[in-house]
Amino acid sequence: MRIAGIYSFNDGEKYIKCNFPQGLREIEGVIKSIYADKHKKKKSKEKTMKGKMLYSPSSLNKRFKEEFELLGWYSKKIKCEYSSEYYVEGYIPEIFRRGAYREIDFIKNKLAVEVQFGKYSFMVYNVCAKMTIFKKLGFIDAGVEIVPVKHFAREMSSGVSYFEQIVWDLEHRGVADIDIPIVVLGIDMISGNSSKLK
Repeated sequence: MRIAGIYSFNDGEKYIKCNFPQGLREIEGVIKSIYADKHKKKKSKEKTMKGKMLYSPSSLNKRFKEEFELLGWYSKKIKCEYSSEYYVEGYIPEIFRRGAYREIDFIKNKLAVEVQFGKYSFMVYNVCAKMTIFKKLGFIDAGVEIVPVKHFAREMSSGVSYFEQIVWDLEHRGVADIDIPIVVLGIDMISGNSSKLK
């Protein structure tokens, strides 16, 4: 696969290149090492694409996980301890039997990586909430969000998020004082000269 788009949010490109050059090289290497065609194995059941072979997000995620773990990257879960102080008087909350948690796909040396082949809302949540929380808790300093470009997402199930969407949103949202430096990498399934962070 290749990097087809690079979007720097909150000066993320400069910050990550300066502070995490090795991590950046590893991320670029992982992307290049994955052959997307090996993951075109999901037969569509959707009306508009019935029977068409699509790229499998779960298969791609598994491959990214294998490659990142080989380089010493690891996922990080934090348990959510829900407060009961905000319920109105007289309300008895449900007792949570299973613990809720938040998880970052990969962390190494305080650089986070999220690989997102899911719904659009997850992509925005990763950048605008989850990475900020992990920074506030001291686990990370910056992040990289890897998402498909529209050309690639079109070959997956409908509803998969893509690079052009998040760039538009972040450009129109602007940067808030709690945002951390992030680079959004748009990837494509085709091989060829991969863009590098400048």
